[in-house]
Amino acid sequence: MAIVRESAGAVTEALGPPACEKDAKPLQFIEEMTRNVDPVQVRVLGEILAQNANTEYLGRFKLGGATDRESFKSKVPVVTYEDLQPDIQRIANGDKSNIFCSHPISEFLTSSGTSAGERKLMPTIHEELDRRTLLYSLLQPVMNLYVPNLDKGKGLYFLFIKAETKTPGGLVARPVLTSYYKSEHFKRRPYDPYNVYTSPNEAILCTDPFQSMYTQMLCGLIMREEVLRVGAVFASGLLRAIRFLSLNWKELVHDISTGTLNPKIIDPTIKECMMKILTPNPELAEFITRECEGESWEGIIKRIWPNTKFLDVIVTGAMAQYIPTIDYYSGGLPKACTMYASSECYFGLNLRPMCDPADVSYTIMPMMGYFEFIPYDPSSPPLSHDSPPRLVDLADVEVGKEYELVITTYSGLCRYRVGDILYVTGFHNAAPQFRFIRRKNVLLSIDSDKTDESELQAAVDNASALLREYNTSVVEYTSYADTKTIPGHYVIYWELHSKDPTVSPPADVLTNCCLAMEESLNSVYRQGRVADNSIGPLEIRVVKTGTFEELMDYAISRGASINQYKAPRCVNYTPIVELLDSRIVSAHFSPRVPHWAPGRRQ
Repeated sequence: MAIVRESAGAVTEALGPPACEKDAKPLQFIEEMTRNVDPVQVRVLGEILAQNANTEYLGRFKLGGATDRESFKSKVPVVTYEDLQPDIQRIANGDKSNIFCSHPISEFLTSSGTSAGERKLMPTIHEELDRRTLLYSLLQPVMNLYVPNLDKGKGLYFLFIKAETKTPGGLVARPVLTSYYKSEHFKRRPYDPYNVYTSPNEAILCTDPFQSMYTQMLCGLIMREEVLRVGAVFASGLLRAIRFLSLNWKELVHDISTGTLNPKIIDPTIKECMMKILTPNPELAEFITRECEGESWEGIIKRIWPNTKFLDVIVTGAMAQYIPTIDYYSGGLPKACTMYASSECYFGLNLRPMCDPADVSYTIMPMMGYFEFIPYDPSSPPLSHDSPPRLVDLADVEVGKEYELVITTYSGLCRYRVGDILYVTGFHNAAPQFRFIRRKNVLLSIDSDKTDESELQAAVDNASALLREYNTSVVEYTSYADTKTIPGHYVIYWELHSKDPTVSPPADVLTNCCLAMEESLNSVYRQGRVADNSIGPLEIRVVKTGTFEELMDYAISRGASINQYKAPRCVNYTPIVELLDSRIVSAHFSPRVPHWAPGRRQ
């Protein structure tokens, strides 16, 4: 591969020759976009401002129809979701005027981030589906550069749609992937021999999680020798699939052996398509039985799907905590992280998808939106409208520095703070490459849930009210995302103080405290518990008196300032978790799932 000129002294290799003729045009497009980052960004911003010049939102800042970058930066403020929420609510309530965008709002995409315990509603337009589809079309040509002969088999992907709601004004509100899977772009996608799924569309589009998972797993088992890659959107989703297999393999084996379909599968479209796939195969049933009935499931993915070349899952950010478990079940198969996207905007792709997860960097594609960056310094005071941040353009970020991402989209979001913290690792041509560091202010995450410190504090406050009858209070607490279980679950460590040690809260009160915490957490968390089965019951571990003093002593021994020390609200450093676990007095789990009602906002 040829070496290309790079910015800021960072050097990477150019993309190689296409694996097949149809890949040539997408790879050439990537090269053109990444060579001309700033001109493309200027064009994109001009298009967005021209398209939305007569909107109410831009009209507030008296741009006067200007589409140049200087006017935009000097007049349009940087905003958060809370700044836009009143206008978003107007759209949700049925206001059809051009508030953010001159094109009609087609639906809301629900962000997994939350605002005051609610999913964020992101207005979008039909044209955005074309942009998302464009980015998807670039993924396979890049993957084909690194993994040969993917046209000789299929991909076992566990893909699902989630619950959708309607706003008072009648617009659909749903997750971005649900929107994509239910679109004609996905359902009528052209046949591509390099990107064939074992799962039929009927299974992916089934709203019942059990029927969808069962059918997708059944098809994956039937076509086991054709499977060249196994994937899900997130690492947590792939682990849920393995857990599902461990619980349901006997029923799956029965279906394979007899050529009949489990009577729990009642969706008529699934039943019809499975009639064409299911035939009796006792030999395959015996093989799966031998693999699944043993005590050890180490390497189970490679054992059942022996031709798997890699796993296609996101294992960056909060998903990195699942890597050891994924490696156990897969026998250490490579893990490909292919793209970087959110409800607000799709951003870019990983041009080295087979790299080690610790080295994953995403190249933001400049045609997807207009991107700016706030230099990130966690020690700096929070930004305010009185002290606006200094923003850096996409082409001007510096290697080795962290930034908070700010976006302007064709759908009408202008200078919107996404909340992602990114680290610049290098450049491909003139396009910076970013490592995703974390979501700003997020403490706990198991799947698509995101719990920040204020939410956790409110949940602890609400739960600890149940202790007052026993003259007991929570003197200190911290938390931990336990991903050793499938599904993972929140662990909350409590140190309690009782005014009368002879009258301590009984065990059932502490289990109810677990439930009270869950009822206090946001609707994304509760949906994961109730509908998606992606989060396990919350656990409270009561620790001995003095445990948090020991925690402070440990932190100080490692260099923390005794004057500035405060107990961390989330821990993930193994020695600290081990210290806490060695001081456990009792452990309690939520006795049932919290309230969550589909079909309306929580």
